Amino acid sequence: MNASSVVQRLAGISGALAIAAGAYGAHGFRRSEASDYQKEAGAVLLAGMGCFCGPLYHQALTNDPSFSKLAPIGGSLLIVGWAAMAL
Repeated sequence: MNASSVVQRLAGISGALAIAAGAYGAHGFRRSEASDYQKEAGAVLLAGMGCFCGPLYHQALTNDPSFSKLAPIGGSLLIVGWAAMAL
């Protein structure tokens, strides 16, 4: 088993766990009132995903690394967003 297949399997497992966590959050965990806090956490997650994935896709498609410095900011926003969802 080479390193590429290990990374591919880890990516698949990570994606499956992320979808499962999202489904649980959307359907399995109900609060008595609608929370604006969750909407804000979702907005932070969306911004983090855009700032993390966007520059990486841009670099992969155009070979232009000018936006790659946004990826760590996006990763940090993803961490903050998931932490906010946990609260």
